[in-house]
Amino acid sequence: MSGSVVLVTGGERGVGAGITRAFRKAGATVVTCGRTPPDVPLGDFVPCDVRDVDQVDALLATIADRYGRLDTVVNNAGGAPFAKAAEASPRFHAKIVELNLLAPLLVAQRAYSMLSDRNGSVVMVSSVSGTRPSPGTAAYGAAKAGLNNLTASLAIEWAPRVRVNALSVGMVRTEQAELHYGDAAGVAAVGATVPLGRLAEPDEIGECAVFLASDKASYVTGATLLVHGGGEVPAFLAASNVKENR
Repeated sequence: MSGSVVLVTGGERGVGAGITRAFRKAGATVVTCGRTPPDVPLGDFVPCDVRDVDQVDALLATIADRYGRLDTVVNNAGGAPFAKAAEASPRFHAKIVELNLLAPLLVAQRAYSMLSDRNGSVVMVSSVSGTRPSPGTAAYGAAKAGLNNLTASLAIEWAPRVRVNALSVGMVRTEQAELHYGDAAGVAAVGATVPLGRLAEPDEIGECAVFLASDKASYVTGATLLVHGGGEVPAFLAASNVKENR
């Protein structure tokens, strides 16, 4: 992807850092954004709250001024803390939906004209929470389900000028994995529930994003690619006392 310019929202930590590294490895110039500047940026960092239309417009104007083009947008910024649906405030739920659904729509919409000039692409970073129950993060799961639908809708509206795809991401071993799954033993135990026997590495998610943005996926649009190590082993298999025939 040498010569291309890629915007990765939330591209300085966690899954976003892996995406940034993967695009840089592929030869792209990567612009990252977030509300808090990193100590050592991985990309050309520009401060931006992706929920704010004026800040998004300023970010895109900066990219146009510095590079004169934009080939790919990776809408990675998102997430949600654990909160029980019956106890969280309406404002909390609204903020989660705003960050995980409305902000990707805003960034993609405002970037459309630059992307269409390049026959570019959008990669949405979704989650397996969008296709399965998401207890403790109900608003997040609902937003990611909406993001999957948004991906399919934009792909049809914007074809053939802009391709739009999504990654449905499973559990990833980021620098904050222990906050979600406990200590190292807890992370390993959770990883053992995945058919491939481990959590994903951020750079593995990044490689999939590069594929969807590249010419190798030139006939792929409106797709949601599962990147989850095989998903989750059905609970009934663990509970069963039927022994496998040898």
